[in-house]
Amino acid sequence: QVQLVESGGGLVQAGGSLRLSCAASVRTGNAMGWFRQAPGKEREFVAAISWSASSTDYADSVKGRFTISRDNTKNTMYLQMNSLKPEDTAAYYCAADPSRNQIMTGRADYWGQGTQVTVSS
Repeated sequence: QVQLVESGGGLVQAGGSLRLSCAASVRTGNAMGWFRQAPGKEREFVAAISWSASSTDYADSVKGRFTISRDNTKNTMYLQMNSLKPEDTAAYYCAADPSRNQIMTGRADYWGQGTQVTVSS
C-alpha cells in the first residue's frame, strides 16, 4: 500500500508561484501525476511523470507554466506552478500507478488527500 501526502498549497496572487510536493510512503517504481478539481467541476489531469522522469505530460492549460519533477531518493514528486491564474484555483491531488497512461486517464491505484491552491485576481 502506497500512501501519498501533498503539501505546499496556499493563497497566492495572480502571476505568482507555488511549488507543490507529494511524498510517497514507500519507494516504488510508479509513475506519478497531478490532478486538480475546482468546486462544481470534474477532476482534471494536470501533469504526469514516469518513474525515471524521462517522460512528462501536461494538460494544454498548464503547458509552459507548470513543471513536474521528482526526486526518487526522497520518494517525492513536485509541481512547480508559475504565472498562476485565478482559473488554476482548485484542490490539487497527486496520484501514483505503475502505468503513466493509467494516471493520465484518472485510473491511478493510489491517490493523496489533496492540497488547496487559491489564486486571487
